[in-house]
Amino acid sequence: MAAPALLQTAIDIVRRAGEIQLSRQASGFVISKKGAIDLVTEVDLECERMCRRVIAERFPGHDVLAEEFGSVQAERLPSRWRWIFDPLDGTTNYAHGLPIFCASLGLEVDGQREVAAVYDPTRDELFTAERGGGAFLNGKPLTVSGTMAVSEALLVTGFPYDVHEKTAPLVELFALFLGRARAVRRLGSAALDLCYVAAGRFDAFWEQHLKPWDVAAGALIVEEAGGRVTGMDGSPFDAAAAHLVASNGHIHGEMSRLIAEFHDRRAPDRT
Repeated sequence: MAAPALLQTAIDIVRRAGEIQLSRQASGFVISKKGAIDLVTEVDLECERMCRRVIAERFPGHDVLAEEFGSVQAERLPSRWRWIFDPLDGTTNYAHGLPIFCASLGLEVDGQREVAAVYDPTRDELFTAERGGGAFLNGKPLTVSGTMAVSEALLVTGFPYDVHEKTAPLVELFALFLGRARAVRRLGSAALDLCYVAAGRFDAFWEQHLKPWDVAAGALIVEEAGGRVTGMDGSPFDAAAAHLVASNGHIHGEMSRLIAEFHDRRAPDRT
């Protein structure tokens, strides 16, 4: 397991981010656009600056990769330690007053995920994990669900910000699972989707066109809760690969098979 100071730093940062998120909801904030439907708020920027400041103070030799300012490091070789931060996962929800958002922070050491913290301030839910040390919600151990078949499963997914350009394949795969599962949800926060799989609230999550800060923390939390995380093609999970399936493990093979069959059927239509 990682040094206690590392996990505590992750907790401190996501909790501080949650405080900022709630306080700025009350006082108001400015919303800008990064794309046609991709929003960014002053809160995203304020939370990310706070994170970078705390890491620089406590661990000046560590690197940070985060959503709004990318990868920033001093003029030196890349560090063995890299923090991956989403300052406000669920920005669109937040901007519309929908209380489904969080801050998400993971730490990689030599490319391996070691520490994770995700904080939902509206529910005061802190999800944490350390490699080899288990996953927890507000200090209580997490365990994935025992659901054994997709037909009995509650699934969750998400759509990327360029969904308008990729509507057909995304909606077709969504429809496939909608016709096979007990139900499918779409919350708008990949980090919380993953944490809810870890907590047994969802049985599995799939999504394409992701970024490392969307999933770096949540994927470790799922694994440490006893779940399984891979690429949508069944490959070993890679936060930079932009796609994943996270499940309770029991239905992972069925999920992967359905996705593979879907892509095989669509293959002749690819351009």
